[in-house]
Amino acid sequence: MVSKPRVALGMLVLVVLAGATIALLVSLEAGAFWVRTLPIAVLVGGAVVAQSLGLFTKAPKD
Repeated sequence: MVSKPRVALGMLVLVVLAGATIALLVSLEAGAFWVRTLPIAVLVGGAVVAQSLGLFTKAPKD
């Protein structure tokens, strides 16, 4: 079982990064395709990297 606060904190960090990506793309006047696609890629890519590093698979301390 994974610690729920650990997963929540990890996903919160990814959501903040996706929001920052949206803000950056809007300020650069990027196309709608990039504003829709790149934040999703940040979320999915970040979750894959976190999972591969074992962030979401460590057991909570008792």
